[in-house]
Amino acid sequence: MFTGMVEATGEIKSIEQKSGFVRIRISSDLDLADVKEGDSISVDGACLTATAIDVSRSEFLADVSPETLAVTTLTDLKIGSKVNLEKAMRLDSRLGGHLVSGHVDCVGRLLENRPTGEGFLLGFEVDSGRYLVAKGSVAVDGVSLTVNRVQGRRFWVMIIPHTAAFTGLTGKKINDRVNVEFDLIGKYVEKFVLSRGSSSGVNEDILKEHGFM
Repeated sequence: MFTGMVEATGEIKSIEQKSGFVRIRISSDLDLADVKEGDSISVDGACLTATAIDVSRSEFLADVSPETLAVTTLTDLKIGSKVNLEKAMRLDSRLGGHLVSGHVDCVGRLLENRPTGEGFLLGFEVDSGRYLVAKGSVAVDGVSLTVNRVQGRRFWVMIIPHTAAFTGLTGKKINDRVNVEFDLIGKYVEKFVLSRGSSSGVNEDILKEHGFM
């Protein structure tokens, strides 16, 4: 589990094909002193397993499975690409963002990126907007954000100067792809309502009307 509070940005140093998997080497200023082989690290919002750690060089290796490549933007990575990094959360630390699993729900694309005062307004389009709620939470490339506005499959967020400085979100161009993870609570509520509906005879039209189907 993660919080969506990016700890560092990393740079892709190498990409190697490994029998369907892709092995990436990432260099960053992320503190790896307490990371061991097998630990989870969020890379642009996708939970990856650190398979080797070089603390002296501030680098780690991670294998990306075919499934992860198919459902995330990690297939777009090139040598020199910048990525947002976060180590797995600890139960004895503050939850500054929201609960993020690192399991990407869909790939969205950037529709709008413009300065607003000292910050930025970003707009995105996703496959489904039913989990998006104004003032609710969403993770974009591993960054915990508050949804400002929702219109169908589109949503907008405000990026404060601190987030702009410590993540790569505001450097993206129109139509760039991003990893999107919806809030866990909404997905569990939908599952519960649908399962209850099938067993108790709840009208499917009512579920559709309220965006659950």
